[in-house]
Amino acid sequence: MNQLGFTEFEMFLNAFSTIFKQAVSETVNVILSKKDFQKGKSKFNTYLQSKYSLNKRQATGVITSALAKVDSAKKCRLNHIKQLEGKLKSALIWLKNAEKRIVDSQKFYAQKNWENSLTGCNLPLCCDLETGRSNWHGLKFQIHNKKRYIYQLSKKIADLKVATIKVSVSSSEIFIVGSKDESFGNQSCQYDGTKIRLKVPYCLESRFGKYIETEIGNFDRNINRLPSFGAKTWHFYRKNGRWVVAVQFTPKSIKAVSRPIQYGAIGIDINPKSIGWAYVDSYGNLFDSGTIPLLTGLSSNSNQQQLVDACLELAKLASKYASPVVCEELDFSAKKQRLREKGKRYARMLSGFAYSQLYQLLESILSNRGIALYKKNPAYTSLIGLVKYSRMYGLSSEISAALVIARRGMNLSEKLPASTNTYLEVNSRKHVWSGWSKLNKLIRQSVDVVSRHDYYNVPNWSVLVKVHVERVASSNTSKSRACSKRKR
Repeated sequence: MNQLGFTEFEMFLNAFSTIFKQAVSETVNVILSKKDFQKGKSKFNTYLQSKYSLNKRQATGVITSALAKVDSAKKCRLNHIKQLEGKLKSALIWLKNAEKRIVDSQKFYAQKNWENSLTGCNLPLCCDLETGRSNWHGLKFQIHNKKRYIYQLSKKIADLKVATIKVSVSSSEIFIVGSKDESFGNQSCQYDGTKIRLKVPYCLESRFGKYIETEIGNFDRNINRLPSFGAKTWHFYRKNGRWVVAVQFTPKSIKAVSRPIQYGAIGIDINPKSIGWAYVDSYGNLFDSGTIPLLTGLSSNSNQQQLVDACLELAKLASKYASPVVCEELDFSAKKQRLREKGKRYARMLSGFAYSQLYQLLESILSNRGIALYKKNPAYTSLIGLVKYSRMYGLSSEISAALVIARRGMNLSEKLPASTNTYLEVNSRKHVWSGWSKLNKLIRQSVDVVSRHDYYNVPNWSVLVKVHVERVASSNTSKSRACSKRKR
């Protein structure tokens, strides 16, 4: 180490990163200014070699890094616009419903003998004793602020669609692209398992020589899948005051631990506070189940460690039963766009849930251990679990949903209870989810099932369905008779 406390290799990285940033910045400007950059890519590579005294492989790393940054900036811009459009749509729906509530309440209080009404008003007229303001004033004030918010969102979306794209270029990173035809997968950066050797650019040879090397290690782990063949792309970047090296490669094939899914599967249902899992045997029956608790409100490092521990526990369960893992293919982006119109508690819970990070960790950990991961459509999993399996096995809602996900991964059907088909008029030619959709709408309208605990109190779904269908039918006949009398 020198007097500054840096090694010779770190001094080289500091010097090379400055040149690399200048080259990447110029390449980004050229890419943004030209629509057909790919046609003149080889000529620009030669231009970078001559201007910055780089070899061809180093110039290729500059171009690849610049293209990736521009592509990422464009995708981030599109994603930002999509999120704002989702927020705008949610705000417009809220505004429409709020204005309708005020109009309906005005019509209600304009009627005679509204005090004797059986239905009531969806926006009762009540006042605060301290401020003297009614809830109408509060809702109108919210509508006024929502209209301002909608105007600001509309202007922001319009400006983003025509604004120039800005690309951020780091001042402390080096990107070296490899090839499968070269020794150790990379001509300019080679790693033999102990030492890494870099080819010095021509502009820095007088200071550091033609080659510079250092020892790196700590890769001797059971999940090490770094092969001796194939292309390896190296990325050097500075993080927390230290240089970090990352490598991208095609991992070595690993022996499969999980059996084919028809012999059994583990289904998981991920929630912000817990992960429910259920192991289903080859006959589709529940064999074992449990939950993995998760804590909320942790720091980013503690939360990541918690997610890693949860994924490792799921990997142990999958290895124990030699079965694949089946999970739901969820996307919380639409729900997060409506957080402004939801409560603070719900918004805080959903924002702090690192769903995508958990799935990335789970997929990486399972693949390193030879365990297959399947993603399935989550449609009506909670409803099916609560209706069919919660009372049968005495399961919680997350474990019953995990049971349904495991069965869906094994391509097992989930039919409606036979007693409800007659009352719901289920069409056998349609998909089975159409029947569950009808039952879901019926349960939402029922007064007997309000919370999830009420599902355990329903002894027979045919009784509940029959009562509700007859009630709706009687109300429809009374309305039709009233209309016919008016026509006469």
